[in-house]
Amino acid sequence: MKKEKIILAATSALAVLALAACSGSTNKDIATMKGGTITVSDFYNEAKNTSNNQQLVQNMIVFKAFGNKYGDKVSEKEVNAEYKKNEKMYGDSFKSQLAAAGYTEDSYKQLIRDNLVFTAGLKANVKITNEDLKTAWKTFHPEVEAQIIKLSSEDEAKKVKKSADDGADFTKLAKEKSTDSDTKDDGGKVKFDSETKTIPNEVKEAAFKLKDGQISNVISTTNTTTYATDYYVVKMIKNQSKGDDMNKYKKELEQIATDTQVANRDFQKEIIAKVLKEENVKIKDDAFKAILSTFNTEQSNTKASGSKTNSSETKTSDSSSK
Repeated sequence: MKKEKIILAATSALAVLALAACSGSTNKDIATMKGGTITVSDFYNEAKNTSNNQQLVQNMIVFKAFGNKYGDKVSEKEVNAEYKKNEKMYGDSFKSQLAAAGYTEDSYKQLIRDNLVFTAGLKANVKITNEDLKTAWKTFHPEVEAQIIKLSSEDEAKKVKKSADDGADFTKLAKEKSTDSDTKDDGGKVKFDSETKTIPNEVKEAAFKLKDGQISNVISTTNTTTYATDYYVVKMIKNQSKGDDMNKYKKELEQIATDTQVANRDFQKEIIAKVLKEENVKIKDDAFKAILSTFNTEQSNTKASGSKTNSSETKTSDSSSK
């Protein structure tokens, strides 16, 4: 499978330097020439109004506020586990992609921590109602056991489907034909439920309709990494109906409802505004006086004092609204 390029911060080297300038001497020379001198202050005044730098400062403020309030909810073990997962996902190109995006191992781990703390802070404010559970129940399907064969062409998928229908061993077909490196060696065996992210929705929906031992028709999906069309053939090993007892799956439904709220942009803005207010965030530089207006906080409308932002942080980050 072709590995996608790591999507890190959409911030430029200028953004990093601009924020670094805030912590150093504003009179320090960056360059001298016959016609004059360019100082750190000159550069900061030029760079601070760009959209990238405005977004960067907003992210820094949000992450700092959430870190102060919820930082103890994320351990180093969690950060390292997420780092290792990304390292494994992108293989040999991982470090080169980090470097190309302007990250070191330490600064990328800080970004991971910021994002995990942000998510933890959102989850700490989630309140699940019975209506939320009922909504989650409508689309929920419990875990099933199945075998999948992934193929790159429709013709090949049709051949595999015919061979399986004619009695060929599905495990052997998966090992020989499947392009899914994560499952082929185990004969395509996989477990998933309605919330599993590693199985395409089209495949899940088709699989849930199968009876034990039944083989699906060819299923086409769009690969979210390459945007190419992938084809699947699925054999159901053990399906199960969710039945009528919602309480049996209450834990799973609570997780679904929580994830739904955390992903909601309006909920994110509401909680960010709440945290910024609790952390008494004040904007002190006129150049950034409107950067919190999207959260409708009192702080975003406060008249800035004109003094430069006092921050020694230079890391980049993803958008605060994940």
